[in-house]
Parts: sequence; C-alpha cells; structure tokens
Amino acid sequence: MPDFDLTLFVLRIPPLLFALTIHEFAHGWAACWCGDPTAKHLGRLTFNPIAHLDPIGALCLLFAPFGWAKPVPVNPYNFRHPRRDDILVSLAGVGANLATAIVVALLLRAYPGVPASEIGRYFWIMLFILLQISVGLALFNLLPIPPLDGSHVLRNLLPREQAIAYERLAPAMSVIFLVLIVSRAIDFILLPPHAFIVRLLLGS
Repeated sequence: MPDFDLTLFVLRIPPLLFALTIHEFAHGWAACWCGDPTAKHLGRLTFNPIAHLDPIGALCLLFAPFGWAKPVPVNPYNFRHPRRDDILVSLAGVGANLATAIVVALLLRAYPGVPASEIGRYFWIMLFILLQISVGLALFNLLPIPPLDGSHVLRNLLPREQAIAYERLAPAMSVIFLVLIVSRAIDFILLPPHAFIVRLLLGS
C-alpha cells in the first residue's frame, strides 16, 4: 500500500472546493436564467464552497477522481420550457467543469514542466489536480443514473412512456449506483475515458 502523502492530500483541497463550487454554481445560474430562482432564494447561487459541500461526495473526490457535491435545489415548474430547460440546467455543471478543465490544460501546456520554485511547484500540482477533478466530476455526473445530471438529460430525451418507465427504475438504479461506488467498480467504467480526455487536453 502506498504511503499517505499529507502534502498532496492538502493540495487536493483547493482544487476540490473550486471544482465542486463552479459545478453547483453553474446549475443555480442556469436554473435562474431559465426562470427558476429557487437556488438564489435559498442562498445557493454563491461561490462559497461550504454551501455546496456534500461530506461523502467530497471525501470521495479527495481520494479518487470521482465524487459529487450537494445538489442545487431546482423547481422545474418554474421553467419556461420544462424539458429543454431541465436539460440545460443539468448540463450546466458538466459544462462548467469541462470549461475549467480546458482552461487549466491550456495553462499547463503553456508552462510545461514542474517549476523549480517550491511555491510554483505546488501551484502547478494544484492546477494538474484541478484538471483531473474537473474531468472526473464531469464524467461522473454524465452517468445516466439518478440523481446524477445524466439521468435528467436522458429522461427528458426519452418519449413520455419510456421516461415514466425509466423513473420507475430509479430506486433500483440508485442501489446499483451505490454498489458501483462502494465496490470501486465505477473506476473501471470512468477511469479509461478520464485518462483519455486528460491526455487529449494536455496534448500528450
């Protein structure tokens, strides 16, 4: 078993908080733009990471590339175009994480190699961790398993009868989801595309 690296553990915290915050803020902002001010009224339209933290999801992200935040409350009855807007709001968090990953990758490609100074080295490591977490968070949330963002997208794209059947399967899928998390089987699903996207963004 590899030795625990306290420095690396601490360096994961700022990127983790940023990735979770930007993800949930994007959900809240998109919902507000689509006509639902629920997140704003409940104080979730904020860059304060404490408002968005889910303890278990954050711990998962500290030790693995995948995890989750506390979902932003959304009332779809306030949407002007319910199905379209639910898709847009669901994809907003994923889009924010992917945009973050692209910007960070451009910075890392512009300044390749770990800096010589200690501060520069720590900053470079945090950027690389932010890239990994952002890609992982985006991929994880695209899974079509309730209550993840991907399930909202799929449900709204399905014809009405299939969407109803899909919703009925939600409890069973949630159990499967829990098993995948606990057994770490989810790593076999997400790690290959995660590694591919990170390499693609870094041009390596």
